[in-house]
Formats: sequence, structure tokens, C-alpha cells
Amino acid sequence: MHRPISLMALATTAIATTLATPAFATTREEQPSVTTPSAASTEIKPPVAEKRAHSYTVHGITVEDPYDWLYDKSYPTVDDEDVLNHIKAENAYFEAKMAGQAAFTEALFTEMRARIKEDDSTVPQKDGDYLYWSEFEEGAQYRKHWRKPVAGGEAELLLDENQMAEGQEYFRLGAASVSENGRFLAYATDTNGSERYTARIKDLQTGELLPDTIENLRGDLVWVKNDTALVYGPSTEEWRTLEARMHVIGTPVESDVTLYKEEDQSFGVGTGLTSQKDWLIIGAGDNETSEVRLVPADNPTAAPILVKARKKGVEYSVDVRDGELWVWTNDDHINFRLAKAKLATPGDWQTVIAGSDDFYLTGFDLFKDFFVTEGRLGGLDQIQLRRYDDPAQITTITFPEASYTAGLSNNPEYDVSKLRLAYQSMVTPATVYDYDVKTAKLETLKTQEIPSGYDPSLYVSERLTVQARDGTMVPVSIVMRKDRAEILKKAGIEGPGPLHLYAYGAYGYAIPPGFSTTRLSLVDRGFAYAIAHIRGGDDLGRRWYLGGKLFERTNTFNDFVDVGRGLIAKGYTAEGKVTASGGSAGGELMGAIINQDPSQYGAIVAHVPFVDVVNTMLNEKLPLTPGEWQEWGNPITDKAAFAYMLSYSPYDQVVAKDYPPMLVTAGLNDPRVTYWEPAKWVAKLRELKTDDNLLLMKTNMGAGHGGQSGRWNSLKETAEEFAFILWQMGMAPKSEGE
Repeated sequence: MHRPISLMALATTAIATTLATPAFATTREEQPSVTTPSAASTEIKPPVAEKRAHSYTVHGITVEDPYDWLYDKSYPTVDDEDVLNHIKAENAYFEAKMAGQAAFTEALFTEMRARIKEDDSTVPQKDGDYLYWSEFEEGAQYRKHWRKPVAGGEAELLLDENQMAEGQEYFRLGAASVSENGRFLAYATDTNGSERYTARIKDLQTGELLPDTIENLRGDLVWVKNDTALVYGPSTEEWRTLEARMHVIGTPVESDVTLYKEEDQSFGVGTGLTSQKDWLIIGAGDNETSEVRLVPADNPTAAPILVKARKKGVEYSVDVRDGELWVWTNDDHINFRLAKAKLATPGDWQTVIAGSDDFYLTGFDLFKDFFVTEGRLGGLDQIQLRRYDDPAQITTITFPEASYTAGLSNNPEYDVSKLRLAYQSMVTPATVYDYDVKTAKLETLKTQEIPSGYDPSLYVSERLTVQARDGTMVPVSIVMRKDRAEILKKAGIEGPGPLHLYAYGAYGYAIPPGFSTTRLSLVDRGFAYAIAHIRGGDDLGRRWYLGGKLFERTNTFNDFVDVGRGLIAKGYTAEGKVTASGGSAGGELMGAIINQDPSQYGAIVAHVPFVDVVNTMLNEKLPLTPGEWQEWGNPITDKAAFAYMLSYSPYDQVVAKDYPPMLVTAGLNDPRVTYWEPAKWVAKLRELKTDDNLLLMKTNMGAGHGGQSGRWNSLKETAEEFAFILWQMGMAPKSEGE
């Protein structure tokens, strides 16, 4: 979609394919016999990391850090034998302890896979002279990407990810973009999980790869200069994107032209095209401030138009329609407004839609005859169509359920009469609609198919609020079986059943109440599954996000703990029967909640957890640190930020007490949360915890932040996670030797 660059995209420099939207994945299973967790393999002892004296003093405060040696100072190269040997020992311990659950893990994997339509494909979408889609073949790990002429003709294979992934331990397709004339395909691949992509260009007429190769790429690939050049974002050694660079096809990469270079190391740079594809947008921003420049797409080296100079705390993104600038900004309201300006005076913004305390405006899209605003009202997704001549006249697309997630899907063309939408809820599988703008009718194009069977009438979804300790009412979305009580009784579980609680709570990212087929492996066994819409996300607007960052960060952790306690009080579960999981910043959340209230939880899974907060925020050489100070605070210059961060940093707050059973994951090549954060955390937990509960760590040696690539490899890791949870909750079948 040629939509305005969002600030969050600039801040994270996310890489996404534009060839086609993802195909659906799906899920079901049988009820196993119930046993209690076993002490099998008790002769296998967990690795004990050596303590090596190390301390540092900041703002007069001295911190002891005896596991600092697990940070290989030659990173991103990790070749310290002591470090590698310790990580391998942890992996061996993980394999040994999980060996007794191998059959159960395989059974979970089989039932999860049975819910997935293996030969699945996306709904074709028109873009210019072609229809584009992607598909999985039966048994395949990766996608094939196709197109077909709208006028008729044979389907054309653009990329076969399976072929590209052959011989690779890891493979991920990043940015992918077809030139406007339809002849060339630029795409980027990552083969080790480091998110440093390599871009190639394929001539779709001949099927040959051009000799042009761009290494160390981050960000999008944008065609400009009448399809003769690509704009991309190179990565620095520190894994930052500080430039917008242009490569003219057929010329040496060494001669590529820098269109814009950012001097502030905390900013990231991203690029895109306007809806009519006539302007190249060059955006720079961090987590709270942005700045945008425009250059003609047919003359990218022309003098740029600076829309408005950066001002701390002011975010904005832009699009252009018929020479008129449209701006989404929070300059005068926390929940953003929509404004317009003339290109001759781009900083003179005149309000089109004023900011609202009730409606949270999250973005907009321009089309030829109308424009679309998206946002949330009371935390619920809204899609609104508006007329250019009367923006106050709103047509809201309505959906039947009380709780759901919906938004624009892949809409690459400017002149359209139908909009492609995506919809799902916690009980309704992912659905693709076309919305007819004239008739206001929704046409269902595809509903996620679950081959092993799924009956939505067996499930109930609820949305309720739980009061946090400071009086704030926190929304919670829950799904469970209607016959949950009977399932638990049949399984021999007395009293309230288990509940799995999930959240993220950072960067203003709201966890949508969407559908999951893998989740059914818990729910069909009697679990309630809850999403806590805690502060730090923007579920209830921008203030909700700000209420969980910087010096309000601990609200996020308190909200999660209090939601769990509230659900216990309401009878959904009981003390020690709450399981929880989170990844990255959500992994930090897991570390904080077990330090605060460990007895609530029966099992914890922390994926690539950001737990060594203070050390990471003190290390400005690390890839993301300068850009993260706006989110967490800068402990280098701010004593108060240092002290506050130290007060909640999960690694620093580990003490001698009982902790729940835990599974922790890491990626050796992870540039976002470096491998040593979970490694140090687990080492310290092993040293200080006073319980005999299982603590496992698994490090993917050839992958990064997202774990293993390929849909089956990824699914297998989810099966491992659920096997661990069910095992620790006494809901796994007996293993050999028990």
C-alpha cells in the first residue's frame, strides 16, 4: 500500500513485503490424560555460569554485574569460547529436560499443523496490469509469489522462497517491490536472522538476476526515476539506518547517491511514495519526534522540500494529493489531528479533522474519490470513509461483533471503487472483505479455513475491565470454551481452571483481540486465554501509551499483575494457575512481574526478553540504544532515569526467593535484544532463586529476534512453548519413566 510513512515505521525501520498479504495459518486436538510435572532426568544439573568480578559506577551508584562476561565484546561477532560453551550447555540442558516431553511436543505440533491449510493462498489483488498473490504448497515451509495479467494469460512465478531457502539454516524475505512498469522485481533477503538484508533485482521478462547487489540493507526498496533507480536504507555497523540512498540500476553500488543523511544517532530514516506515486517521502524520526522531506519521484536528487522542522515531541507523517499536502500530527492534540497545507507553504497546517479526546486517530489513506481515516473509539477499531468536499460527513464501516480487530488490508491502487479489508476476532477466524464504496456492502472473499475443524459456537469471547492499584480501569479480552467447566472436570482439575495471560505494553503497540489457531491447543484443554490491554500500548489512545513509558513505565507491570489478580478474584482462575508469556519488551514485562508477584504464576515463557535494561541503555554503541532513550530514558545523562530504570530492570532486581517455572528463549544473531540479556538473566536466576522449579533457556544459534524461520519450524517452537506450559501445569500426558 502506498500510504504515508508512520512514525512507528520510522522508529523501528520495519521491513515488510509488498508483494502480497500473508496467507492464513490455522488449528485443533484431543484431550490428553492429566499428570503432575515430573522430576525426570534429575541427574541432569543445570549449567552454572561462573561469576567474574565486574562493577560499574554511574551517578555515584555502584552496580555489581558478575555475569557481564557473557557479553562478547566483539559483538556482533560472537566467538568467545567461554560464552559459546555456556550457551551450548544451556541448550543441551533444555534438550535433556524437554526430552521427556518430546512425544507431547510432537503431538501438539501435529494438532497445530492440522489446523493449517497447507496449500493456502492469499486473495489476488490488482496492482496496475497484474493480479498479485502468494501461496504455500502442501508441506512447504515458505511461500511462492505469483502474478497474472489482468487482461488474461498465464500465471508467472515471481519468487520461490523455498528454492531461495535451500541450504540455509535461516531464511526471511524482507522488502519486495515490483517496478511501476512491471518489468523488475527488487527484493531483499536475510539468511542468518541478523536483519541485515541483501537486495537483488530480477528482470521479470527474462527471469535473470541483474548483477546489481546491495548489501547491508535495512528498510524498504522504493522505485523512482521512472523505474531506473531504487531508494533504500543502508545499515551502519551499529545496525542503524541513517541514510536514504539511491542506486541507479546498472551502476556500481559504490557510486550510489545519498539523498539524505541523518546526523542524530537516535533517529531512523525511512522512505516511501505518496499515494499518486509522484513524490518520494523521506522521513526521519525516533519514538516521539519526526521530520519529513519530499522530493519528486522522477527527480530524486532535486532540492528537497522540508515539510516542517523537527520539534521534540511532535510527530507527523504526510501524503500528497493533486499537489496538496495532507498531514497526520499530534502537534495540538495528543490523539492526533488531520491537516492540509499547500506545497508552497508546507508547514502551514490547516485542520481538516480536529483531535478528539474520544476518537484516537491512528492514520489515514488517500484515494482518488475519497479518503479513509482509521482509529479507535473506546479501544475498538474504526474504519471511516470521508469525502474531500465534506470531511465531516462520515461513513463508518460496521462489524457485527462487540470485540474485534479490523483495518485496511492491501490497497495498492489510488483509483478504486472497492477497499480490501482484514477482520478477525478472538472467536472469528481471519476474514478478507471487499467493501463496495458506493453500496456500502461487504463482500466476503476469504475466511480462514481450519482443515481439522472449528466451530465458533463452542467458544465465548468477553471484554471486561479490571481495576489497577491506582484506580485505572484496564481492558481485558478473554476467550474460552463455553463448556470449559465440563472439560476441566473431565480432566480431573478441581476448582477454577488455568488462565494464560498475554500482553506487550510498550512503544504504543496495541495487542489486537484477534484469532489464533495455535491458542486453541490451550483453550480446548480448559484454559481461558486473556489479553491484557495494559498501559504502554495505545489501546485506549495516546495517553494510554504515555502512561506506560519513561517515568510511568512501572504502570505497565502493575497493570499486568493487577489484571491477573483481578481475574483470580472474578473466578476465572486461581492463585498459581495463571500462566503468562511475552516477547522482547513483553519479555521485560515477564521479568518484572515475576520479581513483583511470583506466586501468582504457574509457568512463564519469556521470548527474547529485554531484561538487562540498565546495561543496554548505558551502552550507546549497541544498535538500538540511542533511539530507545525516548522510550525508556537516558541513564547516561539523567540520574533520575538511571535510578528509576534500576528500580525495575528485571536482571538487576532478581533476589533470593521462589520463582515460577520458566522457559526463556534467545537468538544468537538477534540485533534487537542481544543474546546476553536472557543469558545473564537466567544465570542470575539460577544463582539466587530458592525453589526447585524448572528454568530452561533455549538459544537459536542461527536465528535472530523472531526465532526460527519457516512456518513449520516456527510452529514447532510454539508447540515446545505450549508443551512446557501444560507440563508445568500438570496437564501433560505421562512421559516415559514416570
